[in-house]
Amino acid sequence: MPALQFDEQHIKQVIDRVVERTFNMDFHWDWPGGVAFYGVCEAYEATGKREYLDRLRVWVDENIADGLPPLSVNGVSIGHCLLTLYEATGEEQYLQIAKEMAEFLDTKAERFAEGIFQHTVNSVTDVFPQQAWVDTMFMAGYYLLRIGHLLGNQRYFDDGLRQYHGHEELLQDPDTNLYYHGWDHMNQNHMSSIYWARGNSWAALTMSKALKYIPVQHPSYMIIDGSMRDQLSTLVRLQSPEGLWHTVLDDESSYLETSGSAGIAAALLTQGRMYNKYTQKSIDGILARIKDDGTVTGVSAGTAVMNDIDGYRQVPEKRIQGWGQGLTLTFLAQILRTKEDLYGQTMTKSATPEVSRTTEQAEESLEVKDGVETL
Repeated sequence: MPALQFDEQHIKQVIDRVVERTFNMDFHWDWPGGVAFYGVCEAYEATGKREYLDRLRVWVDENIADGLPPLSVNGVSIGHCLLTLYEATGEEQYLQIAKEMAEFLDTKAERFAEGIFQHTVNSVTDVFPQQAWVDTMFMAGYYLLRIGHLLGNQRYFDDGLRQYHGHEELLQDPDTNLYYHGWDHMNQNHMSSIYWARGNSWAALTMSKALKYIPVQHPSYMIIDGSMRDQLSTLVRLQSPEGLWHTVLDDESSYLETSGSAGIAAALLTQGRMYNKYTQKSIDGILARIKDDGTVTGVSAGTAVMNDIDGYRQVPEKRIQGWGQGLTLTFLAQILRTKEDLYGQTMTKSATPEVSRTTEQAEESLEVKDGVETL
C-alpha cells in the first residue's frame, strides 16, 4: 500500500483552529454539544494540550451551576466529555453526573424489542415510537461501554453490547453491509431505507472505538469486528475521487458531506495500512473543507429519517454544526494517532500479537521528507 503522508505540525495547527471555532459556538446541554466536545476531548488526548480541556471544563461547570435539563437518549452524549474530564481531573462531580446518565439509560429510557433504546432527543418527545436510529450507537451504546469499563460495572457494559448487537441486527443490511438510518419496529420496515453517510459513520466510528474495551476472548469482539470490517469494505468502494462520501452513500447525485466522511475516515484510520490509499484521499479532501477560521464546511444539518431520498438531498449544508466540528476533530486526532500507533505507544486492546509492531520495526518504516511524515 502507498505510504500515508501528512504534515504533523499542520494537522496540529488545524486542530487548534477547529477547537477555537468550536468554543466560539453556543451549545445547549444536548447532543450537538455532546459530539462537538467529544471531538475536543479526542483532540486533547491526541495532542496533550491541556488548554482544550480547561476551556471545556469552564463550559461544563457553568452548565452544572445553571441546572441540567431532563435527559434523552441522544442527550446522554454529553456524558462522553464528563468521562474524559473525570479521568483527567479526578473530580467526582463529573463522574456523579455521568453515573446519573447511565442510570437514566438503565432504568428510564424507552426501549422496545429485546431492550433496544427508542430514539429520543431533548427537543421533541414521543414522535419516534419504537424506532431505532443508528445515531444511538454513539450517543448511548458507546457511552455505556465507556462508563461500564471505567466503573467495572458489568450491567452497563453488557447493555452497551446489547445496543451494538441490536442495532446491527435491525439496521445492517446483510447484502450491502451498510447501515440503514432507521428501523420502525411497529411497521417492521426501514422507513425510507436510506444508507445515510453520517449514520454509517456513527456505526463505523463507534465500532472501531468499542473494540479497545472488549477482550478479544469475548464473543462480542468478533461480532462487532466482523460487522465493522464488512461495512468498511463496502464504504471504501463508495468513496468519491475527492476523498469524501455522498450524504446518501449510493447516490452520486446527492452532495458530498463532511461530517459523515470524517467519521468514516476516522474508522478507516484505525485499521492501519490496509486502507492507506483511501485515508490519504480523505486527509486531503477533509482538510480542503476546513476554513482558515476553523469552520468545517459542507456539513448537513440535523437529519431525521426522511420520507424519501429527495429529503436527504435537500437537507441544508451551509451552516456550521457541532457534529461537523466534533467528527472532524475526531478524524484529525486519529491522524496523529496513526504515528503513535506505529511506534507502539498507544496500541489498544484490539491489536493482536500478529499485527503489533515493535518500535524498532516502526522506526525503519517511517521517513520524514521536507517536514512530511511518511508512514
